[in-house]
Amino acid sequence: MSHSEPIPEAASVGDAAERKAASGRNRAIALWAAARMDLNPQSTELYAQAVENFHADRPTEEDVIRKIYGDLIASNIQVRESEVRTRAAEFLAQAREAGKNGN
Repeated sequence: MSHSEPIPEAASVGDAAERKAASGRNRAIALWAAARMDLNPQSTELYAQAVENFHADRPTEEDVIRKIYGDLIASNIQVRESEVRTRAAEFLAQAREAGKNGN
């Protein structure tokens, strides 16, 4: 599982806005992965909570990406690690933008 460029680590910044953005990213990528795994609404919410709890135990973005990627592969979903990384970056950018707009 190699990648060409690391994604900046939001949680290490220590900034409240970045922590909030990282939390938003984690929830969004969990919901995206749940949709890919075709989970029902209740399972989707449980999965999102599990990813959020996982992030509390292992606070790096890399750990979250590995978890999501591993879960998708374990569910026989055809996905590249680079797609998970791209989605994580997109969701982080969206969460940062939402934070700037007060959402």
